[in-house]
Formats: sequence, structure tokens, C-alpha cells
Amino acid sequence: MNELFKNALNRTPQKTPPIWFMRQAGRYHQHYQALRAKHSFMELCKQPELAAQVALGPVEEFDFDVSILFSDILFPLEALGMGLDYTDHGPQLGYRLSHETIGNLGDVNKAIEFMHFQKDAVIATRQVLPSNKSLIGFVGGLWTLFVYATEGSHAGSLIQSKKNIHLFPKFLEKMYPLIKENIRLQLEGGVEVVMIFDTAAGEVSPMFFQEWIQPVLTSLAKEYPGKIGYYSKGTQAVFFNKAFTELPWAGQGFDHRCYIPECFKIQNKGFVQGNFDQGLLFMDDADFKKALNNFLAPMKDMSIEQRAGWVCGLGHGVLPKTPEKNVKLFVETVREVLS
Repeated sequence: MNELFKNALNRTPQKTPPIWFMRQAGRYHQHYQALRAKHSFMELCKQPELAAQVALGPVEEFDFDVSILFSDILFPLEALGMGLDYTDHGPQLGYRLSHETIGNLGDVNKAIEFMHFQKDAVIATRQVLPSNKSLIGFVGGLWTLFVYATEGSHAGSLIQSKKNIHLFPKFLEKMYPLIKENIRLQLEGGVEVVMIFDTAAGEVSPMFFQEWIQPVLTSLAKEYPGKIGYYSKGTQAVFFNKAFTELPWAGQGFDHRCYIPECFKIQNKGFVQGNFDQGLLFMDDADFKKALNNFLAPMKDMSIEQRAGWVCGLGHGVLPKTPEKNVKLFVETVREVLS
């Protein structure tokens, strides 16, 4: 386990934060592109040795403190029989969830068995990772999976998902036990924390979040106390009431629309992950260095006790075609400024 990440989980004060990026293993990276030239995306995810090599690549090259299971949040939908294919236009499901099709969702036990490839990928990744690096897993948020199943994507205003919210409880009858067991499989495989990536949660109102999404998150957090982190894109402090923040989270990620020094007041236990704007990694050298130093300045001004728990990263995932030199410079600069 990485000592810096362990300290972040325990809110132990330290000068230098651990660093990991969402999507740090992906399309921007030449290491990934070389593997992708020989194998399909499905093969990279479902063949454990390949998934391990993809996850290892950015840790070896950029020296991230934490590695992430290489997979995708949509496989549980495939496991329940919705079909899944990855094209140049993104993931494609075999059908969309509706009143007419929700009865087509398959057997939960068979779906759980299907997801064992992620546990195998975790085991294979842990075997090749250096012992001083941490490993985390992830699952999609139940709301985000419902949005994908209903809309076919999570872009836009989510009209169909909100219109068909009455289908959400029926969806949860199959998906909740599957995600619960998927988390268990990843933990058994050797991840230290499982992140819930709920990227569609930022497209709802705070009241909708607390009525429909929070109860499901509450159940999962209590199933695995201290082992689950939460990230939702676009949400603000007003989404997270006292009942949410008091749940036994391992930590919480925040996107770049939040002011990271204030996030420690929102989540007062475990890690606080984020949140440099990933789009700024495309800047020219001088502008990028200035933007990064501006981002780090308020963190440097805080005492190590005030920013205890910080996991330095991006507001969301690394974007395709992000310059690798700026990823490397980001890691080096954070450690230089905060050492």
C-alpha cells in the first residue's frame, strides 16, 4: 500500500499528497495506444493480464501513487443482458430500458458470476504493481447506470431518465445486489477502496439527489464502511446534507467546479480527491505552469493539518490527446511545490 494514500485515508497530516487521476490509463497514453492497436477495448478489460498491463503503464511512466482497475462502469448492464458494444461513437447497448423492456433484465446470480473477470483483473494488477503503490477499484453509481440504460448515454438533460423515474426502484431490484456483490469481488481481489463514479448525478437538483440517489448510496456505504469513496460530476456542496457526509465513506472526489480548499469542510473524514481542471492540461507550457501553480497556491497556504486527507488529482478524467508531458509535469510540480 502507498504510504501517502494510507495517510490520506486516515486523515494523517502530511506535506506531499498522493496523486492519482481518473482515466490515468487511457487513450491519451502511448502505452495504452500500443496495446489498443493489438486488442479490442473489450479484450483489454476482460483479459486480466491485459487489464493489468494497461493499469500498470501510467504508474510506471508517471509515478502515480495509486493505480486504478482498468475496466468500465457499463459491464453490469451487459451482465444483466442489455448487450454492450464499443464503437468509435462510444458504448452502445442492445436496447434501452423502458416500461416494456425492464422485464428483460436477466438473472442476478448469473450476472454476478459474469463480473468475476473484474476480480481476476484486480488480482492480476496487484501482482504486477510495485508493493508501494495502492490499488483502487470502481463501480458506476446506480443512478448513472440507470441513466445509461434509459438514455443510451449520460449526456444532456436526462429527460427520459427523469420521466421514467418510477422504473428506478424496479431497476434497483436487479442492479443493487449486482453492484453490492461487484464491490465485494473487487475488495476480495485486493483493492483498498472502491470508488462509486456517479457522473450523471450532477444533472439533477439537490432535492432529487436527496430523494432518489442518496438512499441507495446510504445503503452501499453502510454495507462496506470505510471502503467506498464517492465521486459525482457537477454536484455542489448543497447536494451533500449532514446525513450524507456522516456516512462511513472512505472519502469523496470533487470536480473542478468546486473550490478544493472548501471541500474539506464538506467531507470531514477519509480522503478529499481532486480537482485540477483537466482541460487546462492542454495549455501551452507557460500558461499551464501558471495555472497549476495558481491551483496549488491555496493548498500550499493551508497547514498540513487543514489539508490532511488530500489526494491530488483532476476534476474529472484525463481527456483523449492530453499531452503526456503535461501529465508528467503535473506530478513533478505537485511534489516539488508541496515537499
